[in-house]
Amino acid sequence: MAGQSIERREMMRILGLASAASAFPGFRRWTFACEHGQQDKAESSPADGPYQPRFCSPDEHALVERLAELIIPADDTPGAREAGASEFIDFWVWSDPSQQQAFRYGLGWISAHGIRLYGKPFLQLSAEQQQDVLGHLAYKAQFRPGEEDGREFFKLMRRLTVMGFYTSRVGLEQLDYPGLQSLWSEMPGCPHKDDPEHAHLAAPQA
Repeated sequence: MAGQSIERREMMRILGLASAASAFPGFRRWTFACEHGQQDKAESSPADGPYQPRFCSPDEHALVERLAELIIPADDTPGAREAGASEFIDFWVWSDPSQQQAFRYGLGWISAHGIRLYGKPFLQLSAEQQQDVLGHLAYKAQFRPGEEDGREFFKLMRRLTVMGFYTSRVGLEQLDYPGLQSLWSEMPGCPHKDDPEHAHLAAPQA
């Protein structure tokens, strides 16, 4: 369900926040693609245990993780779950109070909408039922009256998932966008001054 474009200016802002986020301890799976010192970080912080959300409740974070997984699923390559996109999303919303109310409302809407349609919260639905719920929010041909709030939230959720995925090491390895090389080299504070082309990073998969 992914497929949203991100403007160059916004990508620079995303990369800036991602760089700042990478300095915080606690991420279990999300690793900023341009970050050094991951081995040292892993040795200085617990390697096991779940991510401790900064904004979401545990139940909300489980829902964020599932939604991100449905938006960018794993197939023959890792998806949003493996990239830790939900961790980035939680950090992003925590760092931007202007988004918090709408984001929390959207999570509640999705969960309640599962009850309205199938008698169970979204996380308790079958995979097929979850896909059906999101399909009506994601695709214009499937839009239904009364789901406008859900469509707005899903648009935000999909955008944040794409942002979290493609700022991660997992996402960069899969991204076949040559222009990203120049974005890395222009990013303020990028630590790779001796390697502006970032040739040491894994090449994107075709």
